[in-house]
Amino acid sequence: MNRREFLRSAGIVSLGMAGPEGFRRRVRAAALDGWRSFTITTRVDVLKPSGTTRVWLPAALIGDTPYQKTLANDVTAPGGTARLVESNVDGLGIVCVEFPAGVQPGVTLVSRVSTHNHSVELGRPGTTHAVAPGALAHFRRATKLLPTGGIVKTTALTITKGARTDLEKARAIYEWIVDHTFRDAKTRGCGVGDIRFMLESKELGGKCADLNALYVGLARAAGLTARDVYGIRVAKSDLGYRSLGAASGTVTKSQHCRAEVFLTGYGWVPVDPADVRKVALEEPPGNRRLDDGMVTAARARLFGSWEMNWIAFNFAHDVALPGSRRPPLGFLMYPQAETAEGRLDSLDPDSFKYEITSHETAT
Repeated sequence: MNRREFLRSAGIVSLGMAGPEGFRRRVRAAALDGWRSFTITTRVDVLKPSGTTRVWLPAALIGDTPYQKTLANDVTAPGGTARLVESNVDGLGIVCVEFPAGVQPGVTLVSRVSTHNHSVELGRPGTTHAVAPGALAHFRRATKLLPTGGIVKTTALTITKGARTDLEKARAIYEWIVDHTFRDAKTRGCGVGDIRFMLESKELGGKCADLNALYVGLARAAGLTARDVYGIRVAKSDLGYRSLGAASGTVTKSQHCRAEVFLTGYGWVPVDPADVRKVALEEPPGNRRLDDGMVTAARARLFGSWEMNWIAFNFAHDVALPGSRRPPLGFLMYPQAETAEGRLDSLDPDSFKYEITSHETAT
């Protein structure tokens, strides 16, 4: 991205470039009454560099939503060259940093974000904000991990048989996910999200990137518009759920994927069947039944509502990392890096170290 492109991006104000070692990216501040503000700092170090080293970080969501306003994405990378590459339809910002051989790679990204608890009144349709038709079509397409034919289509049509409206279809898929899947504590990270494998193997366990991807894929196969929302928990839950919040200010392992479905008359409706299953597994004393009071309360709340102790990164699938010769990622929710030896395992602390912290600030 050259400087002219940087400056003319819609709704963006540049407060100056920090030269070859970093940049500052900010959006216009708005009145934020009733909103909470957070500063999220990601520090990345590549411990075993080899030749040219590249680092990619997900920036906080590009553009505003009813639940999030991204105020700044600031990066510093001593000895490296940083740029921001965007895809507006996916709300995707990728911080791309390149270090020449002989430089010890280290990157710090500071994102400032304001969030607002989000709910949609599903008993009373209102006026849906205008959305470009192309944007909605984008969230009905098939992707590598979210095919919409074959067993995905067959399963979606079975689940939604008899549903008369899109709202009924969306709810039927949500209830099916809660009833038929489970959270698997052994799943690495947040999971892979390979929904065809899940259905064909009947292995319906996983974590958020599996279970919520299954929701999105089934919804698209049923003719609905839906998207994954990749992000990270940044604070404890104020609604009494220990499992649905960050335990401390260090949120390095608090990544969480959510989902949204677009319904005419309601707009983008927040859903999170994966967190219902997380409550069932993890809320003390653990292994709660689906008819447990805390689980049923979460089940009712998480179709149409999100507590925003979490921030969004993007809605993207099949993410090609700029400058990489490796295959695209299924999604971008973790820091990524490559050296001359190849792509590093973002969950391997021996070669790729990162820490993410969050603290709430005055709005």
